[in-house]
Amino acid sequence: QLQASGGGLVQTGGTLRLSCAASGRTFSSYAMGWFRQAPGKEREFVAAVDWSGTSTFYTDSVKGRFTISRDNAKNTVSLQMNSLKPEDTAVYYCAAEEPPTYTLRLGVTQVDYWGQGTLVTVSS
Repeated sequence: QLQASGGGLVQTGGTLRLSCAASGRTFSSYAMGWFRQAPGKEREFVAAVDWSGTSTFYTDSVKGRFTISRDNAKNTVSLQMNSLKPEDTAVYYCAAEEPPTYTLRLGVTQVDYWGQGTLVTVSS
């Protein structure tokens, strides 16, 4: 299971840190990532990190503002979100992809495990 937390209401330019805690299995060998779904829109890829934490991918709209990281010892993955914009408002979902592939950036069809969502609201 994947349990996401850290969402909330923040003003434009603010910061939030999302966390995803894994339980029930060890995800240290899995690629991990974050997706988001805004109202009326499809769920989209945001960021991914490989099993080792050394390779990351970001969607263009968050590059330079968001940072994904993981702590395999704690079985967690985080998303640091800086300089938030109203268009970042969405429900954010933690996701995992079984090894050996690392293709979360290609979209929702690559996800093997979903966490529940956490709502991020950025006010203008």
